[in-house]
Amino acid sequence: MEDSMEHLKYPIGRYQKPDAATPELMQEWINVLDVLPSWMDACIENLDEQQLHVPYREGGWTIQQVVHHVADSHMNAYIRLKLALTEDNPTIKPYDENAWAMLPDVQLVPVNISITMLHTMHRRMVAALRHMSPADWQRTYFHPEHKRSIPLWELVALYAWHSRHHTEHIRQLRQRMNW
Repeated sequence: MEDSMEHLKYPIGRYQKPDAATPELMQEWINVLDVLPSWMDACIENLDEQQLHVPYREGGWTIQQVVHHVADSHMNAYIRLKLALTEDNPTIKPYDENAWAMLPDVQLVPVNISITMLHTMHRRMVAALRHMSPADWQRTYFHPEHKRSIPLWELVALYAWHSRHHTEHIRQLRQRMNW
Protein backbone atom coordinates (compact mmCIF):
# COMPACT_ATOMS: atom_id res chain seq x y z
CA MET A 1 0.00 0.00 0.00
CA GLU A 2 2.84 2.37 0.86
CA ASP A 3 4.46 1.83 -2.57
CA SER A 4 1.09 2.51 -4.21
CA MET A 5 0.67 5.78 -2.27
CA GLU A 6 4.25 6.78 -3.09
CA HIS A 7 3.55 6.16 -6.79
CA LEU A 8 0.36 8.26 -6.64
CA LYS A 9 2.26 11.07 -4.93
CA TYR A 10 5.38 10.81 -7.11
CA PRO A 11 4.28 9.15 -10.37
CA ILE A 12 7.67 9.72 -12.05
CA GLY A 13 9.65 9.32 -8.83
CA ARG A 14 11.00 11.92 -6.45
CA TYR A 15 13.16 14.68 -7.87
CA GLN A 16 16.79 13.66 -8.17
CA LYS A 17 19.12 16.60 -8.67
CA PRO A 18 21.54 15.86 -11.49
CA ASP A 19 25.22 15.98 -10.58
CA ALA A 20 25.88 18.34 -13.47
CA ALA A 21 24.30 19.82 -16.56
CA THR A 22 25.35 18.73 -20.01
CA PRO A 23 24.32 20.60 -23.17
CA GLU A 24 22.11 17.60 -24.03
CA LEU A 25 20.37 17.64 -20.64
CA MET A 26 19.88 21.40 -20.77
CA GLN A 27 18.29 21.10 -24.21
CA GLU A 28 16.02 18.31 -22.96
CA TRP A 29 14.93 20.43 -19.96
CA ILE A 30 14.22 23.43 -22.16
CA ASN A 31 12.21 21.25 -24.54
CA VAL A 32 10.06 19.99 -21.65
CA LEU A 33 9.40 23.57 -20.52
CA ASP A 34 8.55 24.48 -24.11
CA VAL A 35 5.88 21.77 -24.43
CA LEU A 36 4.43 21.91 -20.90
CA PRO A 37 1.58 24.31 -21.81
CA SER A 38 0.46 21.98 -24.60
CA TRP A 39 0.66 19.02 -22.22
CA MET A 40 -1.61 20.92 -19.80
CA ASP A 41 -4.05 21.65 -22.65
CA ALA A 42 -4.22 17.92 -23.37
CA CYS A 43 -4.54 17.03 -19.67
CA ILE A 44 -7.72 19.02 -19.16
CA GLU A 45 -9.27 18.51 -22.61
CA ASN A 46 -12.96 17.56 -22.33
CA LEU A 47 -12.99 17.52 -18.52
CA ASP A 48 -16.13 18.92 -16.92
CA GLU A 49 -16.38 21.04 -13.77
CA GLN A 50 -17.00 18.01 -11.55
CA GLN A 51 -13.95 16.19 -12.88
CA LEU A 52 -11.75 19.25 -12.30
CA HIS A 53 -12.61 19.00 -8.60
CA VAL A 54 -11.46 15.39 -8.21
CA PRO A 55 -8.16 14.99 -6.32
CA TYR A 56 -5.43 13.07 -8.11
CA ARG A 57 -4.97 10.98 -4.93
CA GLU A 58 -6.55 10.74 -1.49
CA GLY A 59 -5.42 13.81 0.44
CA GLY A 60 -4.00 15.37 -2.72
CA TRP A 61 -4.95 18.44 -4.70
CA THR A 62 -7.75 18.52 -7.21
CA ILE A 63 -6.97 18.80 -10.91
CA GLN A 64 -8.00 22.45 -10.69
CA GLN A 65 -5.57 23.05 -7.82
CA VAL A 66 -2.77 21.24 -9.67
CA VAL A 67 -3.19 23.35 -12.81
CA HIS A 68 -3.25 26.62 -10.86
CA HIS A 69 -0.30 25.41 -8.74
CA VAL A 70 1.79 24.73 -11.85
CA ALA A 71 1.14 28.28 -13.06
CA ASP A 72 1.94 29.76 -9.63
CA SER A 73 5.08 27.68 -9.24
CA HIS A 74 6.39 28.33 -12.73
CA MET A 75 5.67 32.04 -12.35
CA ASN A 76 7.97 31.98 -9.31
CA ALA A 77 10.57 30.03 -11.31
CA TYR A 78 10.45 32.60 -14.12
CA ILE A 79 10.94 35.44 -11.64
CA ARG A 80 13.84 33.57 -10.01
CA LEU A 81 15.40 33.06 -13.45
CA LYS A 82 15.15 36.76 -14.29
CA LEU A 83 16.46 37.82 -10.88
CA ALA A 84 19.47 35.51 -11.19
CA LEU A 85 20.19 36.78 -14.71
CA THR A 86 20.12 40.42 -13.61
CA GLU A 87 21.45 40.39 -10.04
CA ASP A 88 24.38 38.79 -8.25
CA ASN A 89 23.08 35.76 -6.27
CA PRO A 90 19.80 37.41 -5.20
CA THR A 91 17.91 35.99 -2.23
CA ILE A 92 14.54 34.75 -3.44
CA LYS A 93 11.27 34.76 -1.53
CA PRO A 94 9.94 31.27 -0.77
CA TYR A 95 6.17 30.79 -0.63
CA ASP A 96 3.74 28.32 0.92
CA GLU A 97 2.43 26.38 -2.07
CA ASN A 98 -0.26 24.65 0.00
CA ALA A 99 -1.58 27.98 1.28
CA TRP A 100 -1.56 29.36 -2.28
CA ALA A 101 -3.53 26.29 -3.47
CA MET A 102 -6.28 27.13 -0.94
CA LEU A 103 -6.76 30.77 -1.95
CA PRO A 104 -10.11 31.77 -3.49
CA ASP A 105 -8.69 32.44 -6.97
CA VAL A 106 -7.81 28.75 -7.26
CA GLN A 107 -11.46 27.81 -6.76
CA LEU A 108 -13.02 30.71 -8.65
CA VAL A 109 -10.86 31.20 -11.74
CA PRO A 110 -11.19 28.70 -14.60
CA VAL A 111 -8.13 26.53 -15.23
CA ASN A 112 -7.80 27.79 -18.79
CA ILE A 113 -6.65 31.15 -17.37
CA SER A 114 -3.65 29.49 -15.72
CA ILE A 115 -2.95 27.45 -18.84
CA THR A 116 -2.96 30.67 -20.87
CA MET A 117 -0.49 32.07 -18.32
CA LEU A 118 1.69 29.00 -18.85
CA HIS A 119 1.61 29.47 -22.63
CA THR A 120 2.71 33.11 -22.41
CA MET A 121 5.14 32.74 -19.52
CA HIS A 122 6.82 29.63 -20.93
CA ARG A 123 7.24 31.27 -24.30
CA ARG A 124 9.21 34.05 -22.63
CA MET A 125 11.05 31.67 -20.30
CA VAL A 126 12.10 29.36 -23.12
CA ALA A 127 13.25 32.32 -25.23
CA ALA A 128 15.45 33.48 -22.34
CA LEU A 129 16.80 29.96 -21.73
CA ARG A 130 17.63 29.34 -25.39
CA HIS A 131 19.73 32.50 -25.50
CA MET A 132 21.70 32.06 -22.28
CA SER A 133 25.48 31.90 -22.43
CA PRO A 134 27.38 29.06 -20.75
CA ALA A 135 28.22 31.50 -17.93
CA ASP A 136 24.53 32.36 -17.47
CA TRP A 137 23.73 28.72 -16.67
CA GLN A 138 26.10 29.00 -13.68
CA ARG A 139 24.48 32.16 -12.30
CA THR A 140 22.78 31.57 -8.96
CA TYR A 141 20.11 32.71 -6.58
CA PHE A 142 20.08 32.08 -2.83
CA HIS A 143 17.21 30.00 -1.46
CA PRO A 144 16.83 30.79 2.27
CA GLU A 145 14.86 27.60 3.06
CA HIS A 146 17.56 25.40 1.48
CA LYS A 147 20.32 27.68 2.81
CA ARG A 148 22.33 27.48 -0.39
CA SER A 149 22.87 29.12 -3.74
CA ILE A 150 21.17 27.34 -6.63
CA PRO A 151 22.59 27.57 -10.16
CA LEU A 152 20.17 28.25 -13.01
CA TRP A 153 20.85 24.87 -14.61
CA GLU A 154 19.48 23.27 -11.43
CA LEU A 155 16.38 25.50 -11.50
CA VAL A 156 15.68 24.38 -15.07
CA ALA A 157 16.24 20.70 -14.21
CA LEU A 158 13.84 20.97 -11.26
CA TYR A 159 11.09 22.67 -13.26
CA ALA A 160 11.39 20.20 -16.12
CA TRP A 161 10.84 17.46 -13.52
CA HIS A 162 8.01 19.49 -11.96
CA SER A 163 6.33 19.76 -15.37
CA ARG A 164 6.40 16.00 -15.90
CA HIS A 165 5.44 15.31 -12.26
CA HIS A 166 2.18 17.26 -12.30
CA THR A 167 1.27 16.34 -15.86
CA GLU A 168 1.46 12.71 -14.79
CA HIS A 169 -0.75 13.35 -11.76
CA ILE A 170 -3.54 14.44 -14.08
CA ARG A 171 -2.84 11.95 -16.86
CA GLN A 172 -2.78 8.97 -14.50
CA LEU A 173 -5.95 10.11 -12.72
CA ARG A 174 -7.71 10.33 -16.08
CA GLN A 175 -6.47 6.85 -16.91
CA ARG A 176 -7.63 5.39 -13.55
CA MET A 177 -11.04 7.06 -13.90
CA ASN A 178 -11.36 6.11 -17.58
CA TRP A 179 -11.98 9.73 -18.60
